[in-house]
Amino acid sequence: MAVFLYDDDCGFCKRMVALARDRLGARTEFAAWQDTDLDALGLTPEQTSEAAWVVHPDGRRFSGGDAVAEVLLSSRPLLRPVGRLMRLPLLRSANRLAYRWVAANRYRLPGGTASCALPRP
Repeated sequence: MAVFLYDDDCGFCKRMVALARDRLGARTEFAAWQDTDLDALGLTPEQTSEAAWVVHPDGRRFSGGDAVAEVLLSSRPLLRPVGRLMRLPLLRSANRLAYRWVAANRYRLPGGTASCALPRP
């Protein structure tokens, strides 16, 4: 099963993980990157503090908007086509741009706090 790595210090991130786990039926393990052996996954704290990641058992890794698409691909059947659409070239670019905007503004979004702001001091 793939693991989705998120920022446990961010209220917005935790809220979105709860949504994916509880409402979308994602067949993905969710783990805070701060509590994960990143070396074993081939990632660094710098990489995981900049974006969410999905790491598959076969070693494939996806970050940011691509990670979100991977979660949707493992969700309820009606959501899987959305994940596939998010992988198409034009929509992939829009997905990545949207992810970067959300990541940069997550402290302003529902559940976000000042500790969610990037970069951290």
